[in-house]
Amino acid sequence: MAVDKQRALLFGGAAALRLLLFIAFPSLPDFLTGRVEISTPVTSFKRLQEGLFLYTRDVSPYDGGIFHQAPLLLPLFSFLPDPSTYPFATNLLYTVIDLLSANALLQIADTGISVSNLRFTSSRKELRWSSILIAATFLFNPFTVLTCIARPTSVFTNSAVFYAVAKAAAGFHISALISLAVASYLSLYPILLLPPLLLLAQDGLSRRKAQPVNTSSFVMNSVTTFSVACFSLLGISYLITDSSWEFISSTYGVQLLLPDLTPNVGLWWYFFIEMFDSFREFFLGVFWLHMASYMGGLTFRIHKQPLFAIICLLGIFAIFQPYPSIADTSLYLALLPLYRHVFPLMRYTFFAFATLLYASFLGPAFYYLWIYAGSGNANFFYAITLVWSLGLSVIVADSLYAVLRDEWEVERPEMKGKEVRQI
Repeated sequence: MAVDKQRALLFGGAAALRLLLFIAFPSLPDFLTGRVEISTPVTSFKRLQEGLFLYTRDVSPYDGGIFHQAPLLLPLFSFLPDPSTYPFATNLLYTVIDLLSANALLQIADTGISVSNLRFTSSRKELRWSSILIAATFLFNPFTVLTCIARPTSVFTNSAVFYAVAKAAAGFHISALISLAVASYLSLYPILLLPPLLLLAQDGLSRRKAQPVNTSSFVMNSVTTFSVACFSLLGISYLITDSSWEFISSTYGVQLLLPDLTPNVGLWWYFFIEMFDSFREFFLGVFWLHMASYMGGLTFRIHKQPLFAIICLLGIFAIFQPYPSIADTSLYLALLPLYRHVFPLMRYTFFAFATLLYASFLGPAFYYLWIYAGSGNANFFYAITLVWSLGLSVIVADSLYAVLRDEWEVERPEMKGKEVRQI
């Protein structure tokens, strides 16, 4: 079977599944939109509709303190029919975005940069999954499908991140930086991916041109391009919001200062509900510093494999960002199979995925007991989110161990397969 036919069948099957769910269960999108595991205050489709209602009536969508999403999403969705009356156009848009993300994932897998680049080549490079299988793990992941049906705006961020990585791996650094700027504009946290993305783009550009790239000039040009792209997006947003900078505090200030403590699968909301106001600013700084601190350490330590540094950071963001959802987890789990060759070196795979499965089933149950049945409290739900975060943390740490072990065995081939103990 030709590869193109395989891709057509894969994309056709994924699109058919999503459209079938939209059509066969018309109430499912609205139900999932209200789930805190999928929708957050900064990605909710319901809040987007409220902002769009105000925007189309020449009222600032940021006046009411409900809408916290990027302004450029408003003109995009204003061209679509009302989803409450004619939902097909909106449903088709989200289906297409998922397919575009899968296409970018295919491009990343086809480069083979996860097993071999200019700085490092794994001794296990033959142990790989096909690009079709890797894309299938994303398209048919239940987290991805549920996210698509719920229609949060996080799917646009994920797609931009996919294309930033794909273009960087292929050596088209300008396109990669513009894609990362779009992702950062939509969700803020992807800006922390800039250092490892620059390493990946430099590697890809050197491979494409078959000659080394001057590091200092490349970094300066890339940072300038990224900054211009970000300020251009902010400038366009300023124009479409009637020459007002109000959207900055409503969009990015909410993520930085966490005024909305709606429950989610993250670790921040419950902590700050219990926190005294006098300590709030201090712990906001600590939490953000903690998440940002991984950027430098991982980029420096895994500089030979910048793609894995990006993947590892995405896993950390899925755990520690202020408003995480299963969309962030699906992004991380979509890229992790690129490192199939280090899976045999991981030690706690069963425990980690069993923990995620356990939390996936009990999370909605505990939320129901708390909110609807009244037989539980916030501790029920927060406890299961801690279990969820534990499972993700184990996967991130275990995969990092496996990659470092793989590097070590390349440097010292005589130690391959031998047990190592730290004394």
